Amino acid sequence: GNGTKKVLFRGSGVAKPGRLLAIMGPSGAGKTTLLTALARKIPIGEGIHVQGKVLVNGAPLRDAEYSYGFVRQESLFFSHLTVRETIELAAKMQLSGLKPSECHQAAEFLMTQMGLTKCADTIVGNEKSRGISGGEKKRLNIACELISAPSLVFADEPTTGLDSFQAEKVMESLKKLTEQGHTVVCTIHQPRSSIFSMMDDLVLLTEGEVVYSGPADQALQHFSTLGYPCPELTNPAEFFSDLIAIDHVSQDTEAASIKKIEKLRSGFSFTETPRDLGPMNQVRRPLTPKIGWLRQFQLLFSRAWKQIIRDKKNNMARLIPSIMSALLFGSIYWKLKLTQSAAMDRMGLLQVSAINSAMLSLVKTLYVFPNERTIVNSERAKGSYGVLPYLTSKLAAELPVAAVFPALFGTIVYPMAGLHRGWRKFGAFISTVILNSFACASFGLTIGATAPSTEAAVAFGPASMVLFIVFGGYYINELNVPKLLRFLPEISIIRWTFEGLCLNEFRGLKFKTEKPWDAKDGEMFLDRLSFNGDCLALTMLSQIRFLLTNYLLTYSVLRLKKAKFVEIDDSPANLSEAGPVDLLNPREDQGSQA
Repeated sequence: GNGTKKVLFRGSGVAKPGRLLAIMGPSGAGKTTLLTALARKIPIGEGIHVQGKVLVNGAPLRDAEYSYGFVRQESLFFSHLTVRETIELAAKMQLSGLKPSECHQAAEFLMTQMGLTKCADTIVGNEKSRGISGGEKKRLNIACELISAPSLVFADEPTTGLDSFQAEKVMESLKKLTEQGHTVVCTIHQPRSSIFSMMDDLVLLTEGEVVYSGPADQALQHFSTLGYPCPELTNPAEFFSDLIAIDHVSQDTEAASIKKIEKLRSGFSFTETPRDLGPMNQVRRPLTPKIGWLRQFQLLFSRAWKQIIRDKKNNMARLIPSIMSALLFGSIYWKLKLTQSAAMDRMGLLQVSAINSAMLSLVKTLYVFPNERTIVNSERAKGSYGVLPYLTSKLAAELPVAAVFPALFGTIVYPMAGLHRGWRKFGAFISTVILNSFACASFGLTIGATAPSTEAAVAFGPASMVLFIVFGGYYINELNVPKLLRFLPEISIIRWTFEGLCLNEFRGLKFKTEKPWDAKDGEMFLDRLSFNGDCLALTMLSQIRFLLTNYLLTYSVLRLKKAKFVEIDDSPANLSEAGPVDLLNPREDQGSQA
């Protein structure tokens, strides 16, 4: 209909065990779309519909139980875990029946198989922390997908972004899998000749149509018979890319290209895969049951703790501002006296203390969590763990470390400013700023879970905090807020933190008076702020309520955002153009199947 676009149509092919099938074609040809459709990884979206027939050993996909690994273009890992820890964690998550020693052995085997032994104890790293190379990340990605010994391995552009040496190493790793009987299907753009020689079977796509599907070593002969011989000393992959590309330089060249491709398409015929490929009970391989909730929590807590403790740059980025801001504010508000003007200065210090602890915690979460969310969504799509053990383990791991920074800030600024003496008063101050830090971190999680990107989260988070600051009790009295906006002070974390700090500081203080209207004690100042009717316990409970509400919102958003994929419509009425794609699995009692 109007506004619709066919990305793939009139395509057929077969992937066999013990063979490497490469899907090639120019940019926009539909390579990744085809691969993700076969792997059932096309996200559900408005107007997206997939029609066709995918067979596993001759049986419809929905009737066949098989395990498969899907290696994405992006290598998504926790940056401060080592290669060994990453693979072992994947093994413990997916192989519930194995002992820790057996998971260790499985990890060692995969590291050897993927050529990762030399970097086993190196952190994965990211753009900020140096770690393993891009090629090693790709091989680590493959290793993690091989944990459950999948029958099929799909790899989307495994050589993208790699130099020729690393690209060849990655393809050698995939080729080794075929020697063990795996069915390997990958997309690749324009490989060098040494990589092309590793391919057993080839599917050529252009403009969403298959123009060749068959043995890679017969492709040149096929096109030669159609009148398109490959020049001598030319990389076959480059020849195919040039042959099936659309030349958009002019209308004439574009028309000539389309005519040539139509000739190539009409010159290709596909014989449908035989349906009788052996009893299905011999080729079924049910997915491994996953581990229980408590074990998920233990493993995820261990990962979160290592990630936090080892992230020295991020920790220093929070430690230094905490110390510097404490020294700065302590110097500005040095040894506050009990005068009327100093009382206002105390309020100013308490306000900036609330804002400082809030912003440091919020900004850190906004920069870290959206990237982590991408990894978590990918792992949850594989059924590795649930949202609840993930969030509770993250909370348990982060709270002890997150408490250090506001506590350090308070420990420095409190005596420098000469705030209300007494250990109980000091303890209440520290507890309030720590709770504020926790609450704002939870608010950052909610924004990070809902925002489409890190940039959007970083833009929206501080803007929301400005609203909390305005209605935080210092700039406008709650009684003067318009009725329609009266709810804003109630949900402002800055308001509850500032009020708690004021209640703790001003109650019991006596101030010097010079004029009859001067406030003689702290309670009078609290009355002017409309704070005197509350108690410190209420403000802390409100902080906890804010924290728990945001954790509940984050939990709900992550559950709702779990990846959902399009099902392939194989009803007979919709199969007029779509041929079958058959994925052959190795039998459990045989190394491969022809």
